[in-house]
Amino acid sequence: MHEVSRRLFLTASALAGATFAIPSSAAVRFAGVQGPGVYRFKLGDFQISALFDGVWYLPIDDKLVRNASGTEVNQALAAAFLPPNILPISFTALLVNTGTKVILIDTGTAGQITDTAGSLLDNLYVADTDPKAIDTILISHFHPDHIDGIKTLDGAKVFPNAEILVPEPEWAFWMNDANMGPAQGAVKRYFLNARRIFKDIAGETRRFAAGAEVAPGIVSVPAFGHTPGHTAFAIHSANQSMLAMSDTVRNPYLFARHPDWQPTFDMDGPQAVAARRQMLDRAVADRMLVQAYHFPFPACGHMAKTATGYEFVPVEWQPL
Repeated sequence: MHEVSRRLFLTASALAGATFAIPSSAAVRFAGVQGPGVYRFKLGDFQISALFDGVWYLPIDDKLVRNASGTEVNQALAAAFLPPNILPISFTALLVNTGTKVILIDTGTAGQITDTAGSLLDNLYVADTDPKAIDTILISHFHPDHIDGIKTLDGAKVFPNAEILVPEPEWAFWMNDANMGPAQGAVKRYFLNARRIFKDIAGETRRFAAGAEVAPGIVSVPAFGHTPGHTAFAIHSANQSMLAMSDTVRNPYLFARHPDWQPTFDMDGPQAVAARRQMLDRAVADRMLVQAYHFPFPACGHMAKTATGYEFVPVEWQPL
């Protein structure tokens, strides 16, 4: 047996060595693009599709987190095997097919934030859904990466047959000229962008109160702080539930592991922290499936409590 094993080893070694002699002209071309960004799963009687819109590699400085140093932030990035001083911000919208209605939660960047994002419509078609088939659009808040996909740059509706629902306190803040007056920088641009998107469709945009049922099986969950009317959505079907957290937890490696950190993205830091902890505690206690708009694609999984914070446990790929 020893001699047979030795001959097999020598033969295998010779074959392995032979592979290095393949002429360079036989090299296989590398692919130039990633595959489609769609992940489908069942939630009770619903089918949900995570639609990837891209990723933004945002350079950051020591001021990203109000109550943590740049060194601490970079240590958290390193612990997640990420490079320093760059925050990867993924964008993933949710498509909910209830069997009678097709609902889109947030609409992506429309390619207007960064060149590496803007693929939501392409992935919507991969999901075998025409934009004309969307019945309802649910908006979590008015930051551009969530509302820009409602319109093209020339003002045409992308989802012409969809009813658009927005949180009442979000509308009241961003569409108020008195609030816009003193605003500066990025916040000023958010005010102007909200008007670009909503001004001529104000009459057909429906506002909902915090905690309202916004579609069959979908209830709004107030998560104020990130913006004045920032809203998450609890999705229920049969005996299963899912919490679409929107931007309550911007990045799992920073703001789930360190839930008390206050990023400058949050307009009211302490209020956002309270909303974050309340939502994460609910997800842990109820063992709910969660989705977060900026988590790594497909942005779905569960949350586990740790000694110092929370840990994101991604879903494992499964067939339908």
